[in-house]
Amino acid sequence: MRLYNIQHSAAALPYLEQAAEAGDVEAMYYMGEAERRQRMMNMTRAALDWYLKAAEQGEPYAMLRLWDGGACVAGDYCPEDAEGWREKALAEQLPRAEAGNLKAMLALYYIYGALDDNNEGNEWLEKAAEAGNPEAQDRLAKMIQDGYGFYWSDEGRLEAAEKLARGAAEQGYVPAMHTLSGLLSDKGQEKESWEWLVKASEGGSRGARLKIGWCYLNPEEYGSEGGGCFVDQDVMKGWSILYAVDEEVNDNTAESIMARNRDLLSYDQRQQAEEIAEEQWLNHGPPLSKFPPRYGF
Repeated sequence: MRLYNIQHSAAALPYLEQAAEAGDVEAMYYMGEAERRQRMMNMTRAALDWYLKAAEQGEPYAMLRLWDGGACVAGDYCPEDAEGWREKALAEQLPRAEAGNLKAMLALYYIYGALDDNNEGNEWLEKAAEAGNPEAQDRLAKMIQDGYGFYWSDEGRLEAAEKLARGAAEQGYVPAMHTLSGLLSDKGQEKESWEWLVKASEGGSRGARLKIGWCYLNPEEYGSEGGGCFVDQDVMKGWSILYAVDEEVNDNTAESIMARNRDLLSYDQRQQAEEIAEEQWLNHGPPLSKFPPRYGF
């Protein structure tokens, strides 16, 4: 999963396969996802087989992938006890959600979306968020920020989104820490925005770590892109952070920032900064992740 979460799907496959063959249902689902990513998000026979195995074990997102990939229509791989894979996912998850299962509530958001009933899906997303599901809270916060729901003012909209993102962030949900940082920045609360960005970085957010390194290396350049830095320039620290990001996840954005700002440091300074990266940043703390959604594109 560490490899999958930084979008190194090909490298992740042999490890996921070991777990999937041993019976791990989540690994079965991610085997399907990784196989599909190898073919530009198109369904393959290998992905289909893994989704089927996961669906047989009750994995709702695998059922949605089978529906989305046309398993019934194209290959006649249909569930025996339901009209289709969307319907089977609904039949299994609805009772669990009604009984208070937070994961099932969130799954219904996607299931009803697949059934073209976004209103019902959004209601379940709201229920999941109200019940404290951090992933649902973060998702709903982003939707509100992007225009979902009615609010009398932009300030009210931001307040509502912030409350949800904060609820998820305070539970330790790292993507919500990054979301909250952006919302606070939009409200002009730069100091607290930076504090949450640091927490997201410490939790393994690749995006947050990248921003922090860029801020230290060249705060003026970062600010010109619309960001706000709450630190003084420290080119050595910035270079060491970005170098560590690139070393850990082979990051094109980190490489680009470093290439543009290479002349801010001498050769000896760059060498020293890279030594600092090895000692203080590289593989220290949780592994970096892009936190891809469980069910997205």
